[in-house]
Amino acid sequence: MRRLHNIWHLGIKELRSLARDPIFMILIFWAFSIGVYLAATGVSMELRNAPIAVVDEDQSELSQRIVNAFYGPYFRKPDLIALDRIDRGMDSGRYTFVLDIPPGFSSHVFAGRQPALQLNVDATQMSHAFIGAGYINSIVNGEIEEYLRRYRSVTPLPVDLVTRMQFNPNLTSSWFASVMEIINNITMLSMVLAGAALIREREHGTIEHLLVMPVTRLEIMLAKIWANGLVVLVAAALSLYLVVKGALGVPIAGSLSLFLCGTVIYLFSSTSLGILLATVARSMPQFGLLLILVLLPLQILSGASTPRESMPAIVQNVMLFAPTTHFVSFAQAILYRGAGLDIVWPQFLATAVIGAFFFGGALVRFRKAITTQLS
Repeated sequence: MRRLHNIWHLGIKELRSLARDPIFMILIFWAFSIGVYLAATGVSMELRNAPIAVVDEDQSELSQRIVNAFYGPYFRKPDLIALDRIDRGMDSGRYTFVLDIPPGFSSHVFAGRQPALQLNVDATQMSHAFIGAGYINSIVNGEIEEYLRRYRSVTPLPVDLVTRMQFNPNLTSSWFASVMEIINNITMLSMVLAGAALIREREHGTIEHLLVMPVTRLEIMLAKIWANGLVVLVAAALSLYLVVKGALGVPIAGSLSLFLCGTVIYLFSSTSLGILLATVARSMPQFGLLLILVLLPLQILSGASTPRESMPAIVQNVMLFAPTTHFVSFAQAILYRGAGLDIVWPQFLATAVIGAFFFGGALVRFRKAITTQLS
């Protein structure tokens, strides 16, 4: 009971110290409110108002149907241009797509031939180019098939593929970006706050005051972990309720309570890692540089930005030892797909094991660092 009493009061001291630091308070508020909102709405991976031009050399009813088939919100109203203006429009960046309908296109279609349409794509923005080319192909084929039904029967395909989008039926990128931004901010701020708390004690000389008090190094570490982890946990929960569900209207499929329980396990791991880095660094600038080297790979290679399946096999295997990989995995499973504990418990267990390893390493390094400093 005495040890728990010490851990509690040391944690309260950490909370008071953090509350008196306006820079960190502003950072926490920004990261879990405005930062999440901007990440969800500021950068869109969807096709919106793509500029398109059409070179209609056929001048037929079919070609006019194809031109009229492009409308918002995916495409702007097509500009009808001459053939010699394609290169200039593409080079200047005015058009992302230029569709060239050749002369005699409709007559070839009625004759049962397979005429070719030329689609010029500006692939500078790769995602929009890939998505837009697929949309244009689907729109053109749909208009041709519908047009031919008026004049002759069309042989149906032997297989009718029905696509059903699960968990994000409208393919809205803000649903993914907002939750992933919260996950990345949990990782960043938990490491920053825990590590900065230790370095601040060393720079201000208060760590020596703590060591002469009847408290152990284990109690000091646990206090920093629960206090800074609690701040991040409360901020993440409020961000999910107020920003993601409230302002952005993103539906949460699974249990928020289960997600927060998993977040508690992950915060134990990430704050321990932050303290471990703080024991290596001798000052706040050094800690910041170390944080960049560790934080960027953890976030980029964890699956929060791109699927892990698209990464090299060696990267996938190495990242299994990173807590962020398992955190992103169970967070997506719970919040997007409504998974329960029976599905995500392996990720919970892996996160706890990795956290125990980081905590043990941080505790050993903490003792050595303090002993070296006192000597």
